[in-house]
Amino acid sequence: MKFSFTSEQEEFRSILRRFLEGKSPTKEVRRLMETDGGWDRDAWKKINQEIGLTAVAIPEAYGGQGFGCSELCIVLEEAGRTVLCAPLFASTFAAYTILDAGDEAQKKALLPGIASGETVATVASTEESGNWDPESVRMTATAAGGGYKLDGVKSFVIDGHTADLIVVLARTAQGLSLFTVRGDAAGLQRKLLKTIDTTRKLAKLTFTAVDATPLGPVGGAAAPFARTLTRAAVCLANEMVGVAEKLRESALDYAKMRMQFGRPIASFQSMKHKQADMLVDVEMAKSAAYYAAAAVDDGDSDLPAIASLAKASASDAVLQTAIHTIQIHGGIGFTWDNDSHLWFKRAKSSEVMLGDAAYHRELMMRRWAA
Repeated sequence: MKFSFTSEQEEFRSILRRFLEGKSPTKEVRRLMETDGGWDRDAWKKINQEIGLTAVAIPEAYGGQGFGCSELCIVLEEAGRTVLCAPLFASTFAAYTILDAGDEAQKKALLPGIASGETVATVASTEESGNWDPESVRMTATAAGGGYKLDGVKSFVIDGHTADLIVVLARTAQGLSLFTVRGDAAGLQRKLLKTIDTTRKLAKLTFTAVDATPLGPVGGAAAPFARTLTRAAVCLANEMVGVAEKLRESALDYAKMRMQFGRPIASFQSMKHKQADMLVDVEMAKSAAYYAAAAVDDGDSDLPAIASLAKASASDAVLQTAIHTIQIHGGIGFTWDNDSHLWFKRAKSSEVMLGDAAYHRELMMRRWAA
């Protein structure tokens, strides 16, 4: 397993950082977060035409670029640095679900649109309880007229109010199953939720006898969706370390600039200690996230435990770094005019998404014990 990035990966990161900083300055983030959609469809299509963000980890046979999870996680880390307002994570989550659960015909039919950015996809698995464990799913799917009808409620669905394609986890007589549903399907009601992080919109979806198409074998979703959740946790951990690194840099820059008693506050010993603590936290989270991405590419048998380790480490680091950053900025750090709150809110929402640190520590111990 590699423990460092190649020169090509580093160059890819450099190009991507310049690109995203130009496409997603804080002024544009503030504009998009105030809209109901939360992102611009034309701009999203253009981004994918120019650099193909969603195509990175999709195999070439399905219209993607055929890179691995390590390259995808570079994309997500850099997107986290800029708090990119786009359906990147939602579509990545959906693409992995289709790759893990779909048959060959379904992959060829669904993945090219996601890879090109023409189709915005998301996954609806969590319900109103907020429990990320698939075994908590209560939504039902019943056979009807040669197809299936979905009934129930899904909540906290990333970009669920704007997605063109929704991959839904439901319970059938045969067991947990995955289905695909059009975003404009009859009987589907979509409601934008009020959340702390308006840079990443969440929705509540109500299904009333909604026509759905099985994704993979009916009753066979438990194992493939578990693999998807593992890879999604790795991806989110890498996005979170991008957020944490940007917050840490912001705190350091401000400490160097802010003068008190005739000298920068960065020269005070207490501030040096805090900056050192932040650096250690972020670097440790990075190491875990990068290791988990490499474990995905290498097919490591301990991947489920490693993924939970990465998510728990990133959850702790990003929130603690956000807290320190706000405190270091002092009174101005709590104001709307200061940009720190953009990353702080993303940090908080990402901390609990896919399960918080305590949830993943418990998973990690169970998985290593098994």
